[in-house]
Amino acid sequence: MASNNNNILIFSPTGSVASTAALTASSLGATVHLAMRDPARALPTPLSALNLPRHKADLLSPATVLAAATASNAKTAFLYLAFGAPDHMRGAAEALKQAGVEFVVFLSSSSVKGDPAAVGMEDFIAWQHARVEVVLREVFGKGGYVAVRPGYFASNLLGWWGEGKGVVKMPYPEARFDFVAPGDIGRVCGGLAVKGETEGGEAVVLLAGPQLISQGEAVGVVGRVVGREVVAEGFAEGEDEAAVQLVVERLGMPEAGARVLINGFKAIAGGAEVFEKEEYAVAVANIEKYGGKKATGIQEWAEENKDKFVRV
Repeated sequence: MASNNNNILIFSPTGSVASTAALTASSLGATVHLAMRDPARALPTPLSALNLPRHKADLLSPATVLAAATASNAKTAFLYLAFGAPDHMRGAAEALKQAGVEFVVFLSSSSVKGDPAAVGMEDFIAWQHARVEVVLREVFGKGGYVAVRPGYFASNLLGWWGEGKGVVKMPYPEARFDFVAPGDIGRVCGGLAVKGETEGGEAVVLLAGPQLISQGEAVGVVGRVVGREVVAEGFAEGEDEAAVQLVVERLGMPEAGARVLINGFKAIAGGAEVFEKEEYAVAVANIEKYGGKKATGIQEWAEENKDKFVRV
């Protein structure tokens, strides 16, 4: 547990999760600082209105992380995975520690199962997140960090949506996911950053949306909300390469990660579970436990984000 969690440094506040984490921490009385590659970049409206101090920092550049953490006098930091860090963000973690940060909230992934040190490279997405979890454990020790592991983001639907006219192309629309709302994840992360610990001192907090439905059903929900007749269409057998390229283009994911994602979709469409039954119940409950609000369903999330689908 950090001795003083009043000063909090939030990285990448232009994203939905981080911006909500910043808003939440600020509403709970924390002094929030923002770490950005480009401090002049526009922020989401609710956050920009707070006029929070901004610091130039890049998680791939430990020197800038050290400077931002020192200038903000932060005792807590919120981080996400910086793809491409050859040291799995050890340099960034050590820079935070050197600057006086005592507690880190890391946005990880539910694809990481159990002990992160045991996760193999064959699952690129899980392995990348797991290695950072291991680094944080080594640098900050027990009680000095928490890995928040959310399920499948509801906002991924924006990536698949395209023009949202008639047919929405996506891999394995029959695959069932939880569609956790980024805002829910952000509230949990912001709350944990202020509190500086989890109940029971756990190093991992699982999060999930309250419904397990297929991607095709989720597209239908969004279609009804925006008043369009749309259906989800998958790829034919043998077209996995085309699906991989769609993931790279639409979700901005590295090709290696896209291949793992497609294989995961295929397994889930074939009956593999995203969460074990008991694990899923805990993950849904954690949103209210740490975020103070019941998990957002796909219908509610679609209504809250209707304008993002209508304008494409």
